[in-house]
Amino acid sequence: MSKKNSIKELLESVEVEWKSLGEVVKLKKGKQLNKELLSENGAYPAYNGGVSYSGFTDNYNYNENTIIISQGGASAGFINFTKTKFYANAHCYVVLPKLSIVKNRYVYHFLKLNQEKLTNKQHGAGIPALRTSEILNIQIPIPHQDIQNKIVQILDNFTELTAELTAELTARKKQYSYYRDKLLSFEDWQVEFKPLEEVGEIKRGIAFTKKQAVFGKYPVIANAAEPISFHNEFNRNGEFIVIARSGANAGLINYWNEELFLTDAFSIHSNDSVLNTKFAYYFLKKNQKKIHLMKRGVGVPHVRASDFEVYKIPVPTLTEQKRIVTILDKFDTLTNSISEGLPKEIDLRKKQYEYYRDMLLNFPKEKNNDT
Repeated sequence: MSKKNSIKELLESVEVEWKSLGEVVKLKKGKQLNKELLSENGAYPAYNGGVSYSGFTDNYNYNENTIIISQGGASAGFINFTKTKFYANAHCYVVLPKLSIVKNRYVYHFLKLNQEKLTNKQHGAGIPALRTSEILNIQIPIPHQDIQNKIVQILDNFTELTAELTAELTARKKQYSYYRDKLLSFEDWQVEFKPLEEVGEIKRGIAFTKKQAVFGKYPVIANAAEPISFHNEFNRNGEFIVIARSGANAGLINYWNEELFLTDAFSIHSNDSVLNTKFAYYFLKKNQKKIHLMKRGVGVPHVRASDFEVYKIPVPTLTEQKRIVTILDKFDTLTNSISEGLPKEIDLRKKQYEYYRDMLLNFPKEKNNDT
């Protein structure tokens, strides 16, 4: 018998009692913590509205292993589970299950199942928020605690594996940054630094309006990140670097190797006889924070192509450039690729968790109501 079928049979044979969440948990709201009490080096994380902590503080008001829900802001309804003592700020709900009835982690997984429903219940024209009633009125199935323990054990195995993979990914990213910085830190006496205009060509994007948007095959790129539209023509092809020109992403650097229509951005096309495009990309990406500081303007920030024409880049031999690129490509695949490497593995484990969570917590309500 397959695992899927055995789970289905288990659920069909289990008696559950349906209760409102308000009958089996206490829902408390955090207390306001002034910003000046937050720091980067406090002993305890402070949670407010958001998917993660907003800083650290030297005091805590709740113990470890606690469920919290974002109460306000764009992420209102997001479910989290704290494994350390923490401070719950004013835009944070704290969920305290009645443990004689329902297990803590069982409630957590059930709330995670309902997270999207909660985020869709946000209200308010200004800062969105989530009412307590939207949480407390949710109907939760309560099986025997032995069954709850089995469900928790299965789902926790998936979340623990995902956490281990995420921790490994974090370590690999640090390793990647270390080797990238070491490999791309050149002194003037080691190699010659040349302005980008001497080792490549910088091309400005072409103006584009929404009226020009068509159901074309070529992505329209403005901010060096995601396509803003599609076009039936392209104005860039081959291998090149894209730098966002204006807006919040001004100065953002990306690498492209496909046909696209470039608008509010400019591209760098290396002279292949002197400069490896991927090498230039890795060097510029290493200096991404400094490049963001090149933004100008008090209204909409922007960077200028002319500043990049004189931007100096190290030019070791092509053989050395290719060697560095080969090393960094391996790290990049491991830490960033969504088709292979750790990000893909983490994504698969998350989907596996969601699949079994949906199955394990999908008790047939009608059957149990009839009994």
